[in-house]
Amino acid sequence: MANSVKNWTDLKARVGAGIAMIVIGLIGIAFGGHLFHLLVGMICGLMVWELVGMLRPGVLHLQLQLGVLTGVTVFIAPYLPVWLALLLFVILVAFGASQFRVNRRIYAAFAGMILLAGLSLMHLRDFYGFGWEMWLVLVVVVTDVAGYFAGRMIGGPKFWPAVSPKKTWSGTVAGWIGAAIVGLLFSINTGVGIQLVVISVLIAMASQMGDVAESALKRKMGVKDSSNLIPGHGGLMDRFDGMLGAALFLLLASPFLGLPTGFN
Repeated sequence: MANSVKNWTDLKARVGAGIAMIVIGLIGIAFGGHLFHLLVGMICGLMVWELVGMLRPGVLHLQLQLGVLTGVTVFIAPYLPVWLALLLFVILVAFGASQFRVNRRIYAAFAGMILLAGLSLMHLRDFYGFGWEMWLVLVVVVTDVAGYFAGRMIGGPKFWPAVSPKKTWSGTVAGWIGAAIVGLLFSINTGVGIQLVVISVLIAMASQMGDVAESALKRKMGVKDSSNLIPGHGGLMDRFDGMLGAALFLLLASPFLGLPTGFN
């Protein structure tokens, strides 16, 4: 009984933080444009701030410097030619990595993922519309929520205990099923076809890999949370790790997916 109660101790914090982020996110997605670009830029900047804090704890000026540079670069990226935005990303990642004697490659990998994921989210909203942005968000959220409840209610074998000891195969598969249901509902309403179910499951898998990657980072650095930005419930990377993986996958795969534009 004690273990059962313990499994649900973080539910209230998750729900509260989730509601706040959902409201802020919906406002940003609904308005789109400059407001959404600003929101994505702020989130990416704060995630890099957290990343630097984990890799070089106590170096506050570097946290602030790289966090602000990231936020500004992501915000202006949609207004630049794609080649120039990507060039700025490369320069920024290289500059940031040069500030590390150790963990240089880890910083470059995660900072690059954050920058590209931010670009992907803005591109999806700007060119494909509100509906497809909501599809991506719902796939990631449902994957996480289904996995959370199934993992605690069903339990069973661990997915990758050496990296993420809390994640189970039951939760992982439940996330795929939840994503498939979201994909099916959107396929009916958009006329894209049943392939959207497969795409949604692939998005779910990418989301879970983003989650696992951040868990591996925290385990390596010996920290429980990426920061304490969300009181009592960790940081933005803890909440957006799945979105990083999903958005990065979507950016790389979007030329082959055939999603129609203008789904509002």
